[in-house]
Amino acid sequence: MLVNVTIPVFNEEKILPSSIATLHTFLTKHCRFEWEIVIANNASTDSTLEVARRLTNELKGVRVVHLEQKGRGRALKKVWTESRADILSYMDVDLSSNLYAFPPLIEALISGGFDIGIGSRLLKASTTSRSLKREVVSRTYNLLVKAFFFTKFSDAQCGFKAITKETAGRLLPNVEDTGWFFDTELLVIAEKLGYRIFDLPVSWVEDMDSRVKIVRTAMDDIQGLIRVRRGFARGKYR
Repeated sequence: MLVNVTIPVFNEEKILPSSIATLHTFLTKHCRFEWEIVIANNASTDSTLEVARRLTNELKGVRVVHLEQKGRGRALKKVWTESRADILSYMDVDLSSNLYAFPPLIEALISGGFDIGIGSRLLKASTTSRSLKREVVSRTYNLLVKAFFFTKFSDAQCGFKAITKETAGRLLPNVEDTGWFFDTELLVIAEKLGYRIFDLPVSWVEDMDSRVKIVRTAMDDIQGLIRVRRGFARGKYR
């Protein structure tokens, strides 16, 4: 059983070495399955690619994939499609979600009980440390997702997810978004088509250096919700 852990990055030369070293140490000590770490470089303009290549020489099981265009969804789709791993996953480079949630997330898929696993900051057992603005935007957005599609999963946007290779092969061709909406589009289509989603509470700490434009991203996501809803109305997803 091989598990892929993809880390999408854009201009992360400063944080990348420590994050990959921390992740590598954790996986070595706490995971019973085989794994690979893939640094997906999203057209970085600083020395991120050079740093990533150096890490592949220093740490066993780490490799890098370079993309000429930006987009988290684009990076995940490329790496996941090309990976030979049985389980595909990703997490944000800042490791905002506590890594101790990772083994149970993967084990839920290995057991065969679920097709997709997601970390959630919005379940009762979850703990978060983030700004009021980000909290309000996140909760409002997830309420919109439920209002549009009557979904049951709790958190569409947490950067801590996993999917079986078989499920990814069926769903990824349906996912059009190449940016931040990729997660939501994948989850909505998956749940509506009957795939089993494991919702896991996580401890999450906001990266205060994050460059995500929260409001702009939320507006783009709303446009994505409208597009996907129209797709279901036309019978696009099967």
